[in-house]
Amino acid sequence: MSSSTSWLGTYYAKFRDNLIIRSTRTATPPLNSSVRHHHVAESAFIVRVPEAEAHVGDLRERFDPSFQSGVPAHITILVPFMSPERLTDAVLQRAHRALSDVASFSFSLAEVRRFPGTAYLAPEPAEPFIALTESLVRAFPQYPPFGGEFDSVIPHLTVAHGDATRAKAAERELSNIMRVRGPVASTCTEVALIENSTGMWRAMHHFALPAGRDRA
Repeated sequence: MSSSTSWLGTYYAKFRDNLIIRSTRTATPPLNSSVRHHHVAESAFIVRVPEAEAHVGDLRERFDPSFQSGVPAHITILVPFMSPERLTDAVLQRAHRALSDVASFSFSLAEVRRFPGTAYLAPEPAEPFIALTESLVRAFPQYPPFGGEFDSVIPHLTVAHGDATRAKAAERELSNIMRVRGPVASTCTEVALIENSTGMWRAMHHFALPAGRDRA
């Protein structure tokens, strides 16, 4: 989420059997990457991971520009989505039905990985995040992940984004933090719809997921 962006940290496979396929292209748009030079209001679906803040908050403040735009630690589900003024009750209801196809689930963040200019934590399992994306795209086919710019998208929690030197430095620090503190454990029980009409990202709606078997 960024004040002028297209973004957030999650790379979803191009809708193939919930499998992650690494893109032959290496660019990684953060929530905050300023490819555009003028502000365009948009919205996005994310899964917030508050349990990760103690691990990544300081690093994100220093290495992830989206931190300054109000973006919390998160895993992106779908971006970009429609402009905020088009988010009617009918749209929200359709999104709710789509997201209800996936039950709440537990996941962990333990492995530190890299794109060339990005350091991130990889969620395990990744498949439920991809399933959420696929459900939304079936409901809103005119909004493919990242505008269809990438051959694939890999779910991830971005910790650093920019040039390779800074990403490598953040990777070293993050690896040390993970060794000391251990994995992040979390449960996805809802998806947030956020928007940036003011230039800062804010949550405007939360979609609760159905209870999973282990939570029934």
